[in-house]
Amino acid sequence: MNHESRLELRQLRYFVAVAEEKHFGRAAQRLHMTQPPLSQTIQALEEMLGTPLFARTKRSVSLTPAGLALLPEAQRILQQAAALPDLARRAASGTSGLLSLSFISTADYSILPPLLQRFRARYPQVQIDLREATTDIQLEDLTQGKIDAGLLLPPLPDKALATLDYRPVLSEPLIAALPAGAVRGNAPVALKSLKELPLIIFPRRISPAFHDTILSCFRDAGVTPHISQEAIQMQTIVGLVSAGMGMALVPQSVSNLKRPGVDYRRLTGKVPSIETGLAWRRDSQSTVLRAFLELIDTPVADDGAS
Repeated sequence: MNHESRLELRQLRYFVAVAEEKHFGRAAQRLHMTQPPLSQTIQALEEMLGTPLFARTKRSVSLTPAGLALLPEAQRILQQAAALPDLARRAASGTSGLLSLSFISTADYSILPPLLQRFRARYPQVQIDLREATTDIQLEDLTQGKIDAGLLLPPLPDKALATLDYRPVLSEPLIAALPAGAVRGNAPVALKSLKELPLIIFPRRISPAFHDTILSCFRDAGVTPHISQEAIQMQTIVGLVSAGMGMALVPQSVSNLKRPGVDYRRLTGKVPSIETGLAWRRDSQSTVLRAFLELIDTPVADDGAS
Protein backbone atom coordinates (compact mmCIF):
# COMPACT_ATOMS: atom_id res chain seq x y z
CA MET A 1 0.00 0.00 0.00
CA ASN A 2 1.26 3.49 -0.89
CA HIS A 3 1.30 5.43 2.35
CA GLU A 4 1.39 8.72 0.40
CA SER A 5 -2.00 7.95 -1.15
CA ARG A 6 -5.08 9.69 0.16
CA LEU A 7 -8.59 8.36 -0.15
CA GLU A 8 -10.74 10.64 -2.31
CA LEU A 9 -14.50 11.11 -2.41
CA ARG A 10 -14.32 10.50 -6.17
CA GLN A 11 -12.95 7.01 -5.55
CA LEU A 12 -15.73 6.24 -3.08
CA ARG A 13 -18.34 7.57 -5.49
CA TYR A 14 -17.02 5.29 -8.28
CA PHE A 15 -16.87 2.32 -5.90
CA VAL A 16 -20.47 2.82 -4.76
CA ALA A 17 -21.70 3.12 -8.35
CA VAL A 18 -20.08 -0.21 -9.35
CA ALA A 19 -21.26 -1.89 -6.13
CA GLU A 20 -24.85 -0.78 -6.66
CA GLU A 21 -24.97 -1.47 -10.40
CA LYS A 22 -22.96 -4.72 -10.11
CA HIS A 23 -21.61 -3.92 -13.58
CA PHE A 24 -18.75 -1.70 -14.69
CA GLY A 25 -20.41 -0.67 -17.94
CA ARG A 26 -23.67 0.43 -16.32
CA ALA A 27 -21.74 2.17 -13.55
CA ALA A 28 -19.72 4.09 -16.18
CA GLN A 29 -22.95 5.20 -17.87
CA ARG A 30 -24.38 6.32 -14.55
CA LEU A 31 -21.24 8.34 -13.86
CA HIS A 32 -21.21 9.79 -17.41
CA MET A 33 -17.74 8.44 -18.16
CA THR A 34 -16.10 5.67 -20.12
CA GLN A 35 -15.34 2.31 -18.57
CA PRO A 36 -11.50 2.22 -18.74
CA PRO A 37 -10.85 5.16 -16.36
CA LEU A 38 -13.51 3.77 -14.03
CA SER A 39 -11.80 0.39 -13.91
CA GLN A 40 -8.43 2.06 -13.38
CA THR A 41 -9.78 4.12 -10.48
CA ILE A 42 -11.26 1.04 -8.77
CA GLN A 43 -7.98 -0.86 -9.23
CA ALA A 44 -6.06 2.07 -7.72
CA LEU A 45 -8.47 2.10 -4.76
CA GLU A 46 -7.98 -1.62 -4.20
CA GLU A 47 -4.21 -1.20 -4.34
CA MET A 48 -4.35 1.63 -1.84
CA LEU A 49 -6.54 -0.40 0.55
CA GLY A 50 -4.44 -3.50 0.03
CA THR A 51 -7.37 -5.82 -0.75
CA PRO A 52 -9.76 -6.62 -3.63
CA LEU A 53 -13.18 -5.03 -3.35
CA PHE A 54 -14.80 -6.90 -6.24
CA ALA A 55 -14.74 -10.49 -7.46
CA ARG A 56 -14.76 -10.19 -11.25
CA THR A 57 -15.69 -12.68 -13.93
CA LYS A 58 -16.46 -12.06 -17.60
CA ARG A 59 -20.19 -12.08 -16.84
CA SER A 60 -20.56 -10.75 -13.31
CA VAL A 61 -19.18 -8.46 -10.64
CA SER A 62 -19.75 -9.14 -6.94
CA LEU A 63 -18.46 -7.63 -3.73
CA THR A 64 -15.78 -9.35 -1.71
CA PRO A 65 -16.09 -9.41 2.10
CA ALA A 66 -13.94 -6.25 2.17
CA GLY A 67 -16.21 -4.61 -0.39
CA LEU A 68 -19.32 -5.57 1.58
CA ALA A 69 -17.83 -3.99 4.71
CA LEU A 70 -16.80 -0.83 2.87
CA LEU A 71 -20.07 -0.20 1.01
CA PRO A 72 -22.29 1.11 3.87
CA GLU A 73 -19.46 3.25 5.22
CA ALA A 74 -18.74 4.69 1.78
CA GLN A 75 -22.44 5.47 1.30
CA ARG A 76 -22.55 7.18 4.69
CA ILE A 77 -19.46 9.28 3.95
CA LEU A 78 -20.85 10.39 0.59
CA GLN A 79 -24.18 11.34 2.16
CA GLN A 80 -22.41 13.36 4.84
CA ALA A 81 -20.21 15.07 2.25
CA ALA A 82 -23.28 15.96 0.18
CA ALA A 83 -24.83 17.59 3.25
CA LEU A 84 -21.78 19.75 4.05
CA PRO A 85 -22.68 22.78 1.86
CA ASP A 86 -26.12 23.04 3.41
CA LEU A 87 -24.63 22.56 6.88
CA ALA A 88 -22.14 25.38 6.26
CA ARG A 89 -24.87 27.70 4.96
CA ARG A 90 -27.10 26.99 7.98
CA ALA A 91 -24.20 27.51 10.39
CA ALA A 92 -23.31 30.82 8.71
CA SER A 93 -26.91 32.01 9.03
CA GLY A 94 -27.24 30.86 12.66
CA THR A 95 -29.89 28.26 11.89
CA SER A 96 -27.69 25.37 13.02
CA GLY A 97 -24.79 24.84 15.39
CA LEU A 98 -24.39 24.86 19.17
CA LEU A 99 -25.52 27.37 21.79
CA SER A 100 -23.99 26.93 25.24
CA LEU A 101 -26.24 28.69 27.74
CA SER A 102 -25.96 28.91 31.53
CA PHE A 103 -28.76 30.06 33.80
CA ILE A 104 -29.45 30.84 37.44
CA SER A 105 -32.04 28.62 39.10
CA THR A 106 -34.68 31.38 39.27
CA ALA A 107 -34.64 31.67 35.46
CA ASP A 108 -35.84 28.08 35.29
CA TYR A 109 -39.14 29.19 36.86
CA SER A 110 -39.56 32.33 34.76
CA ILE A 111 -37.92 33.39 31.52
CA LEU A 112 -35.95 30.30 30.47
CA PRO A 113 -38.76 27.88 29.44
CA PRO A 114 -40.58 30.32 27.09
CA LEU A 115 -37.28 31.50 25.62
CA LEU A 116 -36.18 27.95 24.84
CA GLN A 117 -39.59 27.09 23.42
CA ARG A 118 -39.49 30.04 21.02
CA PHE A 119 -35.86 29.43 20.05
CA ARG A 120 -36.37 25.72 19.34
CA ALA A 121 -39.47 26.49 17.28
CA ARG A 122 -37.54 28.93 15.11
CA TYR A 123 -34.17 27.12 15.03
CA PRO A 124 -34.85 23.38 15.40
CA GLN A 125 -31.41 22.45 14.03
CA VAL A 126 -29.52 24.26 16.80
CA GLN A 127 -28.23 22.12 19.66
CA ILE A 128 -28.56 23.81 23.06
CA ASP A 129 -26.19 22.95 25.90
CA LEU A 130 -27.83 24.07 29.16
CA ARG A 131 -25.95 24.46 32.44
CA GLU A 132 -27.39 25.66 35.74
CA ALA A 133 -24.87 27.83 37.56
CA THR A 134 -24.73 30.72 40.00
CA THR A 135 -23.90 34.21 38.74
CA ASP A 136 -20.29 34.13 39.97
CA ILE A 137 -19.60 30.84 38.17
CA GLN A 138 -21.24 32.12 34.99
CA LEU A 139 -19.11 35.26 34.96
CA GLU A 140 -15.97 33.15 35.28
CA ASP A 141 -17.09 30.79 32.50
CA LEU A 142 -17.99 33.71 30.22
CA THR A 143 -14.65 35.44 30.63
CA GLN A 144 -12.87 32.15 29.93
CA GLY A 145 -15.02 31.46 26.85
CA LYS A 146 -16.53 28.25 28.25
CA ILE A 147 -20.11 29.32 27.50
CA ASP A 148 -21.75 31.54 24.88
CA ALA A 149 -24.17 33.35 27.18
CA GLY A 150 -25.61 33.33 30.67
CA LEU A 151 -28.87 34.31 32.32
CA LEU A 152 -27.68 35.86 35.57
CA LEU A 153 -28.18 38.56 38.18
CA PRO A 154 -26.66 41.99 37.59
CA PRO A 155 -24.74 44.13 38.02
CA LEU A 156 -21.65 42.90 36.22
CA PRO A 157 -18.40 43.70 38.05
CA ASP A 158 -16.14 46.30 36.45
CA LYS A 159 -13.57 43.72 35.37
CA ALA A 160 -16.26 41.78 33.48
CA LEU A 161 -17.59 44.90 31.71
CA ALA A 162 -14.35 45.06 29.75
CA THR A 163 -15.18 41.87 27.85
CA LEU A 164 -18.91 41.24 28.35
CA ASP A 165 -22.14 42.81 27.12
CA TYR A 166 -25.35 42.70 29.10
CA ARG A 167 -29.05 43.01 28.32
CA PRO A 168 -31.95 43.07 30.84
CA VAL A 169 -34.51 40.32 30.22
CA LEU A 170 -36.86 40.25 33.23
CA SER A 171 -37.72 42.39 36.26
CA GLU A 172 -39.93 41.02 39.03
CA PRO A 173 -40.75 41.95 42.65
CA LEU A 174 -39.56 40.09 45.71
CA ILE A 175 -42.12 38.05 47.65
CA ALA A 176 -41.96 36.14 50.92
CA ALA A 177 -41.63 32.34 51.01
CA LEU A 178 -42.97 31.25 54.39
CA PRO A 179 -43.46 27.96 56.22
CA ALA A 180 -47.06 26.85 55.69
CA GLY A 181 -49.36 28.31 58.33
CA ALA A 182 -46.89 30.98 59.45
CA VAL A 183 -49.46 33.65 58.55
CA ARG A 184 -53.16 33.42 57.97
CA GLY A 185 -55.03 34.30 54.81
CA ASN A 186 -53.64 35.38 51.44
CA ALA A 187 -53.21 39.11 52.01
CA PRO A 188 -49.83 40.81 51.55
CA VAL A 189 -47.70 40.74 54.69
CA ALA A 190 -45.39 43.28 56.33
CA LEU A 191 -41.83 42.23 57.04
CA LYS A 192 -42.15 43.63 60.55
CA SER A 193 -44.78 40.98 61.28
CA LEU A 194 -42.31 38.26 60.24
CA LYS A 195 -39.38 39.41 62.40
CA GLU A 196 -39.52 36.30 64.59
CA LEU A 197 -38.85 34.00 61.62
CA PRO A 198 -35.18 33.23 60.86
CA LEU A 199 -33.97 34.28 57.41
CA ILE A 200 -32.64 31.88 54.77
CA ILE A 201 -30.55 33.68 52.15
CA PHE A 202 -27.94 33.38 49.41
CA PRO A 203 -24.32 33.85 50.49
CA ARG A 204 -23.21 37.36 49.58
CA ARG A 205 -20.28 36.08 47.49
CA ILE A 206 -22.72 34.37 45.11
CA SER A 207 -24.66 37.53 44.22
CA PRO A 208 -23.74 40.60 46.27
CA ALA A 209 -26.46 42.83 44.80
CA PHE A 210 -29.24 40.30 45.39
CA HIS A 211 -28.02 39.64 48.95
CA ASP A 212 -27.86 43.38 49.73
CA THR A 213 -31.29 44.04 48.21
CA ILE A 214 -32.87 41.46 50.52
CA LEU A 215 -31.20 42.88 53.61
CA SER A 216 -32.20 46.42 52.59
CA CYS A 217 -35.84 45.32 52.63
CA PHE A 218 -35.49 44.39 56.29
CA ARG A 219 -33.54 47.54 57.09
CA ASP A 220 -36.23 49.71 55.48
CA ALA A 221 -38.84 47.86 57.57
CA GLY A 222 -36.87 48.53 60.74
CA VAL A 223 -36.09 44.85 61.24
CA THR A 224 -32.75 43.17 61.90
CA PRO A 225 -33.10 39.63 60.54
CA HIS A 226 -31.53 36.60 62.15
CA ILE A 227 -29.82 34.69 59.34
CA SER A 228 -30.13 31.01 60.20
CA GLN A 229 -29.12 29.34 56.95
CA GLU A 230 -27.35 30.13 53.68
CA ALA A 231 -27.81 28.16 50.46
CA ILE A 232 -26.72 28.75 46.87
CA GLN A 233 -29.62 27.02 45.08
CA MET A 234 -33.16 28.36 45.09
CA GLN A 235 -34.55 24.82 45.32
CA THR A 236 -32.52 24.33 48.52
CA ILE A 237 -33.72 27.60 50.01
CA VAL A 238 -37.37 26.74 49.32
CA GLY A 239 -36.73 23.24 50.70
CA LEU A 240 -35.41 24.71 53.94
CA VAL A 241 -38.50 26.91 54.18
CA SER A 242 -40.66 23.82 53.62
CA ALA A 243 -38.86 22.14 56.53
CA GLY A 244 -39.80 25.03 58.79
CA MET A 245 -36.22 26.31 59.10
CA GLY A 246 -37.19 29.92 58.40
CA MET A 247 -38.43 32.32 55.72
CA ALA A 248 -36.87 33.69 52.54
CA LEU A 249 -37.37 36.58 50.16
CA VAL A 250 -37.44 35.28 46.61
CA PRO A 251 -38.28 36.59 43.11
CA GLN A 252 -41.98 36.31 42.34
CA SER A 253 -41.45 33.62 39.68
CA VAL A 254 -40.19 31.22 42.36
CA SER A 255 -43.83 30.82 43.41
CA ASN A 256 -44.10 28.62 40.29
CA LEU A 257 -42.03 26.13 42.29
CA LYS A 258 -44.88 24.46 44.11
CA ARG A 259 -43.49 22.87 47.26
CA PRO A 260 -45.59 21.31 50.05
CA GLY A 261 -45.16 23.23 53.27
CA VAL A 262 -44.45 26.60 51.63
CA ASP A 263 -46.77 29.61 51.37
CA TYR A 264 -45.88 32.53 49.10
CA ARG A 265 -47.06 36.00 50.08
CA ARG A 266 -46.71 39.44 48.54
CA LEU A 267 -45.10 42.14 50.67
CA THR A 268 -46.66 45.42 51.73
CA GLY A 269 -45.05 48.78 51.14
CA LYS A 270 -42.38 49.62 48.60
CA VAL A 271 -40.99 46.35 47.27
CA PRO A 272 -37.74 46.25 45.26
CA SER A 273 -37.53 44.34 42.01
CA ILE A 274 -34.94 41.76 41.03
CA GLU A 275 -33.58 41.92 37.51
CA THR A 276 -32.45 38.94 35.45
CA GLY A 277 -30.42 39.59 32.33
CA LEU A 278 -28.34 37.97 29.63
CA ALA A 279 -24.57 38.40 29.45
CA TRP A 280 -22.29 37.32 26.61
CA ARG A 281 -18.79 37.92 25.29
CA ARG A 282 -18.61 41.09 23.25
CA ASP A 283 -16.10 39.54 20.83
CA SER A 284 -18.16 36.40 20.14
CA GLN A 285 -18.41 35.46 16.46
CA SER A 286 -21.18 32.90 17.03
CA THR A 287 -24.02 33.35 14.55
CA VAL A 288 -26.17 31.12 16.75
CA LEU A 289 -25.67 33.55 19.64
CA ARG A 290 -26.65 36.44 17.38
CA ALA A 291 -29.84 34.60 16.47
CA PHE A 292 -30.58 34.07 20.17
CA LEU A 293 -30.05 37.77 20.90
CA GLU A 294 -32.38 38.73 18.06
CA LEU A 295 -35.02 36.40 19.47
CA ILE A 296 -34.81 38.10 22.88
CA ASP A 297 -35.36 41.46 21.18
CA THR A 298 -38.42 40.14 19.30
CA PRO A 299 -41.74 40.68 21.10
CA VAL A 300 -43.60 37.44 21.77
CA ALA A 301 -46.63 38.62 19.80
CA ASP A 302 -44.51 39.22 16.69
CA ASP A 303 -42.47 36.03 16.88
CA GLY A 304 -44.88 33.78 15.00
CA ALA A 305 -45.35 36.25 12.18
CA SER A 306 -41.71 36.80 11.46
